[in-house]
Amino acid sequence: MCGAPQQGGTLAGVDLSTQTVIQGQVWHDGAPVAGAYVRLLDTTDEFTAEVVTSPEGEFRFFAAPGEWKVRSLAPVGKGERVLSAEVGLNETTIVVD
Repeated sequence: MCGAPQQGGTLAGVDLSTQTVIQGQVWHDGAPVAGAYVRLLDTTDEFTAEVVTSPEGEFRFFAAPGEWKVRSLAPVGKGERVLSAEVGLNETTIVVD
């Protein structure tokens, strides 16, 4: 069975000196978007993972260092960001149109 893990919460117990974490929020018209699907894609646009945003619009992925595309799909629109993730915490915001 496949399902998106619950988003939000702290990173307690996560060693940010060895882990690469990509996290952030999805926003639309100045407000966070709850229940948006957020996809993690590699440099060839290959699907890697998907989560659903928390009530506060938060999402989080554990990934390898490198170039990533983070795409959000929500009833109010879609948006994406490209980022270069390094070991540690990598934060971003996706604004949906």
